Amino acid sequence: MALYAIGDLHLSLGADKPMDVFGGAWKGYMDKLREGLSCIGPEDTTVLLGDLSWALGMEAAKEDFAFISSIPGRKIILKGNHDYWWSTASKFYKFCKENGFLNMEILHNNAYEYGGIAICGTRGWFFEEERSGTHDEKVFKRELCRLEASLKAAGEKTKYCFLHYPPRYRGYECPEILGLLKDYGVRCCCYGHLHGDSHKLAITGWHDGTEFLLAAADYVNFKPIKLLD
Repeated sequence: MALYAIGDLHLSLGADKPMDVFGGAWKGYMDKLREGLSCIGPEDTTVLLGDLSWALGMEAAKEDFAFISSIPGRKIILKGNHDYWWSTASKFYKFCKENGFLNMEILHNNAYEYGGIAICGTRGWFFEEERSGTHDEKVFKRELCRLEASLKAAGEKTKYCFLHYPPRYRGYECPEILGLLKDYGVRCCCYGHLHGDSHKLAITGWHDGTEFLLAAADYVNFKPIKLLD
């Protein structure tokens, strides 16, 4: 039994938007994903850090979720900035039931247990939104509330937090999110979103009692990182 994390699969099996067009690490990425994800077993849990599918709706994402469902074991998913298919939890679970995708759960205002530790998280927020002039204070505060609700749901368990957006990178920190991680004693924070040259912005390692890890697919060579046995 192991706990894995990987983000930014950017699947497009039901849409014509393959990441291969970006070249570099993304060339042949589906074959790389199939090989990388083969390390996961039926007793394992994998947290998927958003940007899972390019589809614009759940029905259009069916082939992508068939691929995700075929990954062995339990999958816990959270929202990324490109997950336009995302709707409500009830609609997602109805979609999964209708299509036989019975091994996926949403991380959204809640927490899950894995071997005595708590899996917490939400999408988060990113400074590029502010620079582009699209900062939405209401959405930002909503993400903070969702993160705190998830951390509270974990109770006294050791907390692992999963975000799509990095709460800190070179030249920027989000003090509100970092403050919650510190206040709730988060042991580890995994995030995605950063690709290509943006990998240089990533800050990993220990900070204020929390270990930070980047798990974007192209950063980890399309193989999930193992967090716990």
